[in-house]
Amino acid sequence: MLGLGGNEQIRIFGGSASTKFVKKMCDYLGCPVGDNTTLVFSEGNTFVRINESVRDKDVYLVQTIGLNPNNEFMELVFYIDALKRASANSVTVIMPYFSYAKGDKKDEPRVSIRGRVCADMLEKAGADRVLTMDLHAAQVQGFFTKPVDHLYAQPLLAAYARHAGIVTPERMDDIVVVSPDAGSAKRARAMADELGCAVAIGDKMRVGHDENAKVLEIIGDVKGKDCIVVDDFTISGGTLIDVAHGLKDKGANKIYAFLSHVVLQEKGVKRIDESPIELLISTDTVDCPAVANSKKIRIISAAPLFAEAVRAIHDRVSVSNLFEYTPRRMLDTSFARQMSLKDMR
Repeated sequence: MLGLGGNEQIRIFGGSASTKFVKKMCDYLGCPVGDNTTLVFSEGNTFVRINESVRDKDVYLVQTIGLNPNNEFMELVFYIDALKRASANSVTVIMPYFSYAKGDKKDEPRVSIRGRVCADMLEKAGADRVLTMDLHAAQVQGFFTKPVDHLYAQPLLAAYARHAGIVTPERMDDIVVVSPDAGSAKRARAMADELGCAVAIGDKMRVGHDENAKVLEIIGDVKGKDCIVVDDFTISGGTLIDVAHGLKDKGANKIYAFLSHVVLQEKGVKRIDESPIELLISTDTVDCPAVANSKKIRIISAAPLFAEAVRAIHDRVSVSNLFEYTPRRMLDTSFARQMSLKDMR
């Protein structure tokens, strides 16, 4: 099989939420997409089928848990079961985005730790390994007893900031990386260190279980500076827009948002387009049709990053090398469909 040393034991399959993503991965690796079928019956039942032999093969199953998490997750569990019953040698579950990672703790009485429940279900179904990116809470890795490879979007996002001219060596003192809340401060610090910029932090308060949070204050000097707001995901765009207004009130210049995952519907996209945010850059871990016509949202592909991780796992080498080294071919592929800087502005 091309791109993987001619080894015929590997097969990559995609769930219905990741058909485009898995196609990009396979194109990058030079291997065909596995043949499988998902059907949803009129009453809502999901049926899955593997249409080729996987006996004694190392199988990689790609399914993001994003816009329709309950159905997507159950489909994933059914596929793991089908592959195991078909005598696959191993099943590596690839969740580019795992939305239930938000359920990482019991922070009030009588609530479920949803991330742990999902981890138990995946392992019970037969998952041998999990590959994901930028979990909302990194400790969710500890919910699994099987190996978890946790990738980061930061190298891709930092590279794109330079690629698009948002960050240049001449302007380092005029750029600040902003965390929307204390929980994302470590992520913001890592991005700032990567780019060589200063850091500011938003003070955010969430009082309920809705998707609305209030940014109370911006801690740090942002006056006259371009700001790069970093976070792991957005569902409604509310926090990003609130931060953007807060930064403008503090005298900030241009505001960019860099995210690992975008989980937006049309209403959220419209809010972003009408906000003070100059551009929002994220990866394609979630296929959001509403993003396609946005004036301000740019999507770069994380599929080459996951493909390189599959290559590493299959070749029995360390995935952690991807944290320190970003292959040039991976960046070229990730940015291939992006507009030029002139077109973007």
